[in-house]
Amino acid sequence: MVTAIILMKIERGKTNLVAERLEATPGVSEVFSVSGNYDLVVIARVGNNDELAILVTERMHAIGGIEKTETMLAFKAYSRHDLEAMFAVGM
Repeated sequence: MVTAIILMKIERGKTNLVAERLEATPGVSEVFSVSGNYDLVVIARVGNNDELAILVTERMHAIGGIEKTETMLAFKAYSRHDLEAMFAVGM
C-alpha cells in the first residue's frame, strides 16, 4: 500500500466544496482543513504508485478549485493507531 500526504491550496470560498468532493474520491481516506500555508491536507492510501498518479493527476484534477498541491510519500508508519481503529469498527 502507498500512503501519501497531499497539501493543498484551494480557491477562496471553495474549501468546503473541494473537501467534500475529495472525501468522496476513491483512494482518499481522510481530508483535514488546516491553518497555515495550506488549506487542506489529504491522506491518500492506494495500492501502488500508478494508482496514486491517477488519483492526483486525473481524479483530483477533475474536481476543480485546487490551485496548488504538494505530494509527499510516506516511507514508514510509526503508528498504526488510525488503521487499527478503522478496522476495529468493521470498515
